[in-house]
Amino acid sequence: MIIRAKYMDILKTYRDVPLVKILAGIRRCGKSTILEMLRDDLQSGGIPADHIISVCYTAEDFDDGMTDKDMYHHIKEKITDDSRYYLLLDEVQEINGWEKAINSLLEHANTDIYVTGSNSKLMSSEISTYLTGRYISIPVFTLSFAEYLDFKKSSGLSAKELLPEYIRLGGFPIVALSDFDERSAYQIVEGIYHSVITNDITRRHNITNFDLFNRVVKYIVENVGKTFSANAIVKFLKSEGRSLSVEAVYNYLQWLEKAFVIYRCQRYDLQGKSVLKTQEKFYLADASLKYCVMGFNPKSIAAMLENIVYFELRRRGYQVYIGKNETKEIDFVAVRRDERIYVQVCRRLPEESDRELANLLEIKDHYPKYIVTLDELASGNVNGVKIMHLADFLLKENT
Repeated sequence: MIIRAKYMDILKTYRDVPLVKILAGIRRCGKSTILEMLRDDLQSGGIPADHIISVCYTAEDFDDGMTDKDMYHHIKEKITDDSRYYLLLDEVQEINGWEKAINSLLEHANTDIYVTGSNSKLMSSEISTYLTGRYISIPVFTLSFAEYLDFKKSSGLSAKELLPEYIRLGGFPIVALSDFDERSAYQIVEGIYHSVITNDITRRHNITNFDLFNRVVKYIVENVGKTFSANAIVKFLKSEGRSLSVEAVYNYLQWLEKAFVIYRCQRYDLQGKSVLKTQEKFYLADASLKYCVMGFNPKSIAAMLENIVYFELRRRGYQVYIGKNETKEIDFVAVRRDERIYVQVCRRLPEESDRELANLLEIKDHYPKYIVTLDELASGNVNGVKIMHLADFLLKENT
């Protein structure tokens, strides 16, 4: 098992802290494996195996009829003494009212609780109702490039040799663990995509016109990294002779977000120092989701480079925005406590760099500024702006 050290470090930080640790992310991003890593780490630290209670709620043992009370009693009967028990509960959203059971276990048993899930029920108002101030949400993403290199260590290839493969095949652990060709990798990702679309969205929200919903999803996938509005989608569908309300489009976007398929990136006005509610962009949970739906197209790489940088910043704990500086756009403004960095992403130098550089130089503060590119000769510093190859940026610690 290849250890995903950053997640283990986070879980160790919160171990035995009286908060429910919620690991949430798209299906097959590695949440269940992180729980397995945690179980092994607990045992190696001297916790008896019978004081680690692991339950997966997607197992055939649990049918749709299981209630929160059933869940509570099923776990409670395994707790046989007053010493601490560690609860590792996978895909809890399959149980209606799971947060009530968790709240009771938190209050009435000596427990340290970790749960995973992959859809909106982990973001619902019920969590706030039953677990107010008593949980920490830990987003789980597909593999970072550094993690991908760990998975591919036996290949003997360098980081820059593996980068094109990472860009093309994405970071789902199941793909990285084997040497799949492109076609096979996309078939696996397509299976994950359809599982999410079917189980976490279509079925859960009773979408009857699947073809229309699927067309909206494809529009979003095609326009990753571009600004568009619900009205733009409605107009596009109308041009194809289809009809859908703006409200329905908003719902579809929200459901895709809550299933962790897409992530919303808001626009930040650097002059007014405020978050704007218009001209947002969306990024896909993994670049391979675009390619499995649309096929791989080298022309789409520029947008997917943005996608990769966006999630790298998110993994590092930044809140990420699109920057608006009067009429100029900054690809990313990343904020973490009192830190801030600015990042422009471009495929090639020098033809794309002049505009990117000019936009950064117009920002008159002293926070770090980067241009990230695929250009092999990229490196250096221009008037305080650091120019970095994508591989170097992705592997740079403490950016």
